Amino acid sequence: MLPSKVIHSKAGRIAPLLLAALIFAGCTGNTPQTPPADVQGAATGTSDYYLQQMQQSADDNKVNWQLLAIRALLNEGKLPVANDQLSQLPQQLSSTQSQEVLLLRAQLSTAQQNSQAAAAQLKQIDPSALSKDQLARYYQLQIAAGQGQPSLDLLRAYIAQEPLLGSPADKQKNIDATWQALTQLSQQQMNTLTINANENVLQGWLDLLGVYRANSSDPDMLKAGISDWQTRYPYNPAAKMLPSALSQVQNYQPASTGKIALLLPLSGQAQVFASAIQKGFNDAKNGLLAQSTAPQAQAPVQAADAQPAAADAGAVVSPSAAPVDGSAQSANGDTNTAAGDALQTAGNSGNAPANPQAGSSVAAPSSSTQLQVYDTGSQPVAPLLSQAQTDGATLVVGPLLKNQVEDLANSQTPLNVLALNEPGTIQNRPNLCYFALSPEDEARDAAHHMWDQGKRAPLLLVPRSGLGDRVKVAFSREWQKLGGATVLQQQFGSSAELKQGINSGAGIRLSGTPIDVQPEPTQAVSVAGLTLPAPQGLTQPGPVTDGGSNSSSSVDSVYIIATPDELALIKPMIAMRVSSRDNVGLYASSRSNQAGAGPDYRLEMDGLQYSDIPLLSGANPALMQQAARNFNNDYSLVRLYAMGIDAWTLANHFSEMRQLPGFQLKGNTGTLSASQDCVINRKLIWNQYRQGQVVPVS
Repeated sequence: MLPSKVIHSKAGRIAPLLLAALIFAGCTGNTPQTPPADVQGAATGTSDYYLQQMQQSADDNKVNWQLLAIRALLNEGKLPVANDQLSQLPQQLSSTQSQEVLLLRAQLSTAQQNSQAAAAQLKQIDPSALSKDQLARYYQLQIAAGQGQPSLDLLRAYIAQEPLLGSPADKQKNIDATWQALTQLSQQQMNTLTINANENVLQGWLDLLGVYRANSSDPDMLKAGISDWQTRYPYNPAAKMLPSALSQVQNYQPASTGKIALLLPLSGQAQVFASAIQKGFNDAKNGLLAQSTAPQAQAPVQAADAQPAAADAGAVVSPSAAPVDGSAQSANGDTNTAAGDALQTAGNSGNAPANPQAGSSVAAPSSSTQLQVYDTGSQPVAPLLSQAQTDGATLVVGPLLKNQVEDLANSQTPLNVLALNEPGTIQNRPNLCYFALSPEDEARDAAHHMWDQGKRAPLLLVPRSGLGDRVKVAFSREWQKLGGATVLQQQFGSSAELKQGINSGAGIRLSGTPIDVQPEPTQAVSVAGLTLPAPQGLTQPGPVTDGGSNSSSSVDSVYIIATPDELALIKPMIAMRVSSRDNVGLYASSRSNQAGAGPDYRLEMDGLQYSDIPLLSGANPALMQQAARNFNNDYSLVRLYAMGIDAWTLANHFSEMRQLPGFQLKGNTGTLSASQDCVINRKLIWNQYRQGQVVPVS
């Protein structure tokens, strides 16, 4: 035992040390400590929080906080501030920080709709150096930079992203998007696909597409094929969680076509147009089409087996619905009708190309289907729908007038309805589909055709009328969906004004004013922790006009909506101001198509491409001759006759186009496909005047 004096002495020496330690601990406790920032982890805080942490940090951690702040700013849509912070980053960064900067720059470029810059920045990233959170953002940025254009790289990004997703909802979205990208691959892309030996998941997806395309015309076979595929690929993500579109196959119910109600304006001004549609519908039902219209369905839809034809086309439920002579000449169409739209998009005649296109699908004739016709010119649609239901109808085709199609929105009919026009606002209802011939439809198809040919700076030459306004809005919106910039427009007046311009030698300058069309609202996308909001305060740059010179370097294509007489004046007026070396593509709608045009006209139109329905483009010469005789070469009525034929085919495939994904068939009015809202889209045939002949566009 130590003496008490020794113990007292040691305690005296230790006390000051303990006191100093306590004082030092107290001082360090009062100094703010900045927590470590993990740039490879999730950024769940706000930009204000991260910027505050950055200001309080005086070490290497400051850059990490700045990177987190930039990510939060991008997620919040504060693009200018995020860009400023990116420019203030130091030159010397660690490899981890450099990879994060590339991710952030790619995210900024994507938010600014600069997909090319985003793709270039993503190519500089080493995926093996990224964390799981960064990988999820990396693949999502690859998907966003792809702008929804189907490709093998896009499929690989979706497949790589799937295991990084946590929630079932995100996984389902990923699988649905993978399937959508897969089904949108063109046949040319499918033919040139090359996959690696270890890409088992991708191979499984491709096999699933093969099963779908081989069996999509038979729902029972498709169900069996999907089940077999799930057995063969048990570890594929889609085997455990089918794409939503394919899940619908399990609940497929065929629609009854035992009795069809045909609703048409068989009295009044639209009578002649409705009669052409009715004749096409009846001829298809009764098997009275030319023999060369053998079904040639394009996958996934195929025509049903043929049945004996019926003699009676059905009664007309209206005292005023007397038969109309099919040879009646068309007058100025009412733009409130699908027929009026057809008249506005086409002249009275068409000119078939030298090489006919492939044949079209026509549903088999039927003697068992009953048909009853109701006159919408004598009664409103609502009571006619009720009457059709009372009469035992199982499916309705029509009405035709746009305002009456609008009235369908207020009806609560349980009947399946194939409307022959589109309302201003589409309603997605399980018993309703829309099929229309319209100039807007042609304009959207023209946008795709010109985009696929590499055009990026189009000018629209449209009449100064409601028709011109409708076309320019439809074209511009579709062009923006494809990723294009602002479209220019130039309006023209009457033929007399055009003649005055050509006589004065003024010509047509390829410049115009931007079309002010607001694109459809873009919602923010948030997947795997990455949020891509709609850009704030950003606008797409529009093409620059030629400033009054004769140069057309800023415009590479012109889409013209004109009658044959107007086009005969417009094309030489363009030639007055544009050199052939400028390589400006000229395109026209079916409104310009003219049958029996002489060699002088065809030579004058040399190089111009125009769209039209397959029936008027050589798809079925025998049927074309038959229809031309029936309608005295009035090709505007021939188009409506073709619409009636396709309406019969679509009615017989109502369940497929409403319930099964990827519905498509070759119709007489175009290659028909159904959107998610069951709007029937038409891809037209494009022909070209070449050395005095009309030939298909290759």
